[in-house]
Amino acid sequence: MRPIQLLTILEQEFISTRAGHHTPVMLWGPPGVGKSDMVREVAQQHQAPVIDIRLSQMEPSDLRGIPFRSNGSVDWAIPSLLPDEQRHGSQGILFLDEITSAPPTVSAAAYQLILDRRLGEYQVPEGWAIFAAGNRQGDRGVTYSMPAPLANRFSHFEVETNLDDWVAWAYRNQIDERIIAFLRFRPELLFDFDPAHNPVAFPSPRSWEFAHRALQKFFDHPQLLQGALQACVGPAAGVELHAFVSSLDKMPDLDAILRGEEVSMPNEIDLQYAVASALVGRAIRANESGDGVEVHGRILEYAGRFPQREMGVMLVSDMHRAIGETLFSVPQFNDWAQAVSDVMLYE
Repeated sequence: MRPIQLLTILEQEFISTRAGHHTPVMLWGPPGVGKSDMVREVAQQHQAPVIDIRLSQMEPSDLRGIPFRSNGSVDWAIPSLLPDEQRHGSQGILFLDEITSAPPTVSAAAYQLILDRRLGEYQVPEGWAIFAAGNRQGDRGVTYSMPAPLANRFSHFEVETNLDDWVAWAYRNQIDERIIAFLRFRPELLFDFDPAHNPVAFPSPRSWEFAHRALQKFFDHPQLLQGALQACVGPAAGVELHAFVSSLDKMPDLDAILRGEEVSMPNEIDLQYAVASALVGRAIRANESGDGVEVHGRILEYAGRFPQREMGVMLVSDMHRAIGETLFSVPQFNDWAQAVSDVMLYE
């Protein structure tokens, strides 16, 4: 399932805790596709805490607590890491990350916690959602087969990678527009993981964020840049990204485009992707600064000049995902939409 759909599911599951309709959610997927990030994004939207428990690093007693004698009987000391309304707040997310890496003895200790929201005398607060994530057995991670009693305590969703969803996330999180442009140009490299070869570094949504950081740190150190990019996304993808960003000095003047001047369209397809991504970034910044209508109108005018109309459609679709329906009120939008009416704009 696409990340944007899973975010809605996690959102609804979080909200449903108070009404008593919450079902624990298990997210399956290969490493680096953003499972943990989606959980944290939902928590951030609600300004709620996340308690991240790695069952793979625990013993059964760490979760169940330690027994102690009290008045001739045995009680259990509740672990302080579990959600407590007084210490952690009335709502939040209990996140069992890497749950498939937990030994069976530890996952068995979590059965009651996940389904009944309790462990002995301990009760999970009403406003707390329970989410979990893990790799599949074919992903070359340290995984155990999930026991049927544990699996039956979750609703299960598999995380797919989707470039449009990643691009929308990337613009929201100020990822370098050169990275976005490159992946629009080479979409198959958003996620390229072959568990049979077990690579050290490989392209994934997570590692492209690392590449973004490498660009900020090493772009002014050309002798180090290619090696730094390869260290993030693997040898082949790193070389391609380095070649791509090194060619961007041929890009047209974006400021002239936004002033409404006649600016020629580059012939190279990679530069066209770079221009489109950069203009979306300018559209977002103009929207935040209050200059949106004029700037968006200039971008819509330029979007109609791409030799391949699909390129302009991609640009405007990304703008719409980033700034919303205010784009439809820009005067130039109707003219542009009529010019591409036979090309699908939105899904």
